[in-house]
Amino acid sequence: MRTVVSGGVRLAVFEEGPLDAPTVLLVHGYPDTHTVWDDVAAVLADRFHVVRYDVRGAGQSDVPRDQAAYRLEHLSDDLFAVADAVSPNQPVHIVAHDWGSIQSWEAVTEPGAHERIASFTSISGPCLDHVAYWMRRRPTPRHLRKVLSQQLHSWYIMAFQVPVLPELLWRTVLTKRWPLFLSALENVPPRAGHPAPTMASDAAHGVSLYRANFRPRLSHPRERHTQVPVQVIMPTADRYATPALAEGLERWVPRLWRRRLHAGHWSALLRDGAQVARMVTELIDHLGGAPETRSLSRARTETPPLVVVTGAGSGIGRATAQAFAATGAEVVVCDIDEEAAKATGGHAYQVDVSDEAAMRKFADEVVARHGVPDIVVNNAGIGHAGSFLATTTEEWHRVLDVNLWGVIHGCQVFGRLMAERGEGGHIVNVASAAAYLPVKSLAAYSTSKAAVLMLSDCLRAEVSARGIGVSTICPGLITTNITRTTTFSGVDAAEQERKRAGATKAYQRRNFGPEKVAAQILRAVATGKATVPVTPEAKAGLVLARLSPATLRAAVRHS
Repeated sequence: MRTVVSGGVRLAVFEEGPLDAPTVLLVHGYPDTHTVWDDVAAVLADRFHVVRYDVRGAGQSDVPRDQAAYRLEHLSDDLFAVADAVSPNQPVHIVAHDWGSIQSWEAVTEPGAHERIASFTSISGPCLDHVAYWMRRRPTPRHLRKVLSQQLHSWYIMAFQVPVLPELLWRTVLTKRWPLFLSALENVPPRAGHPAPTMASDAAHGVSLYRANFRPRLSHPRERHTQVPVQVIMPTADRYATPALAEGLERWVPRLWRRRLHAGHWSALLRDGAQVARMVTELIDHLGGAPETRSLSRARTETPPLVVVTGAGSGIGRATAQAFAATGAEVVVCDIDEEAAKATGGHAYQVDVSDEAAMRKFADEVVARHGVPDIVVNNAGIGHAGSFLATTTEEWHRVLDVNLWGVIHGCQVFGRLMAERGEGGHIVNVASAAAYLPVKSLAAYSTSKAAVLMLSDCLRAEVSARGIGVSTICPGLITTNITRTTTFSGVDAAEQERKRAGATKAYQRRNFGPEKVAAQILRAVATGKATVPVTPEAKAGLVLARLSPATLRAAVRHS
């Protein structure tokens, strides 16, 4: 630790990482200390000179005696004093959260700030002057609703204007309950780093931040422009700073990136610090000359989504890939038949979805060449007919390896990438109406699809907090070439061909094309619908399966 003096206040400064690397300065919010950045700093320190400091009134830094010492201009001076001390010859990259971000905006919008600040990543803390202008925009009903919503989210600001009471509550009640609060509302496990007595004192002193700044800034806003490149990270589950606060920033910030992180106000740092570190690194690398990542580009422009479709060489997979492509999406397709995949269009790969190693290699190639996908459609599947007693162990393995393990592999390799990215996504698993409509002649096939349906339900519960949707598509009788490749248990080659021909004719008479399923898949991604039966028989069967499963079982016994 080193000490930097600013305006007579001693600031405790902490450094890690290579000293000759670009400096990243992390500024904490209220009622935190520099330790709130532990997870972020641990990742960034591998490549950057990471600096943190306890702001005035917090942690190991001095506590000013009067409220006026907490005004934004003094906090801005503190930031510049630390930056000059730790990186006197090179501009620093600032990353700030909550009140740390509010005070960093003050520094970033100072004239000439771009000569000392290389970039600014703001998390859950706006410029108060910008907020005042945003609130004064033309009062349309939509804008008024947003302003009202933000005011309701910011209820505590008015509460902190009350004399004495906030300090008393922090010292007697709130501090003891703080770890439980973070655990319950932010899904953050309790951790060491901010002892309760110290936090009680810090939180009580920090109330002066609200009293010294909000009324003068909101009532008499200044025009605050900056030439510093700014990245605004907006946690989607933030209970205090709504995304609306980032509206209209182009007026003040010419070089602006807006990014969403599926996290809460504090969990963005305490749970998803690695995602924040990645976003910061992407911006710094880009400003250093590297191409924009897909995620970073999308934060600046309307970049079309990246879609991966398995089993896209024909049928539902091909129709789905082409439907997404028609919307402007960048599409990556794979199939065990490489030529069929190429004929579909898009970026084509040959992949056996039942092979875990092959799927992991496929995912690695997709990320390296195209980025993390926004939408993944696990469609690859095979058909098989035969009663349970007639189906051999080898046939069971073949069906489950493709229809179930192929989906598991796709969910694992791409779902983990989506979760680590932290920016949401959607996974579509193609099952079948056979998942909930038992048929004696489809034992293995129905079992595989029922497993996909339950897998999707479990996965949805797990990843929904990460902003990842999961939809299960349950088609009925669809005219595809699956009937031409379906295998049958306990029959010779001639009989198998006869059964295939019969099934193909029956499906053709049904005349329900795969493009209709593709349309439902696109709609499921847009709406987030969980289970999507396709075709009238699939919809009716799902209703019957839910209302009277006994009727279904009886029908199967007598079929």
